[in-house]
Amino acid sequence: MKNYLIVGAGSGIGLSLAQMLHEKGNRLWVITRNTDALQHLSGLNFVAPGFLESNWNAEGLPDALDGLVYCPGTINLKPLRGLKPDDFRADFEVNVIGAVKVLQAAYKALKTSGVASVVLFSTVAVAQGMPFHASVAASKGAIEGLARSLAAELAPNIRVNVVAPSLTNTPLAARLLSSPEKLETSAKRHPLQRIGVAQDVAAAVAFLLSSESSWITGQVLGVDGGLSTLRT
Repeated sequence: MKNYLIVGAGSGIGLSLAQMLHEKGNRLWVITRNTDALQHLSGLNFVAPGFLESNWNAEGLPDALDGLVYCPGTINLKPLRGLKPDDFRADFEVNVIGAVKVLQAAYKALKTSGVASVVLFSTVAVAQGMPFHASVAASKGAIEGLARSLAAELAPNIRVNVVAPSLTNTPLAARLLSSPEKLETSAKRHPLQRIGVAQDVAAAVAFLLSSESSWITGQVLGVDGGLSTLRT
């Protein structure tokens, strides 16, 4: 039984991960505004949200954490001419600053564990290069740099890795997959010919949290149906 903190556990990948880890008997601390989605999971510990606010103090974390997953993200797809500096700032605030604040708050508990694992999220668009992704890819690219830097700094006691999904069928991506035609078009872009679901990505995160990945750190794991590396 291990102690895990999941930020953004109320929907999508975070919710699927919470269900997986809960089923295995782990103790979960969660940060989410959508508590209703988690009511069927008993024994959860809710930490006050608001990590993007200056006065957030992360009350309620345990003395030791075996893992931390930061799930919040943005899908802000606009052409360059339509992007304003505030768009870049907003994406950076959610994707990078939020992750940094949570990591700083949880650092002592992660270090106390001695064998902790941190998982952050990027996107296939960082390595692949896709039109209209300038703002979100810039902030997610920063996440990859942050993770590698922290993996070096915090080794050997804390591992840090990144999962980089392709478009996944979650509430965050709902407007991009809002019709059968959009689903089919997106599925055909992937060598595996389907859209990923939350459970696909959550399973990869669960692996990176586990002792089975104990010799993996500083890596970006593509969970993208082959989109980042294959051409068919």
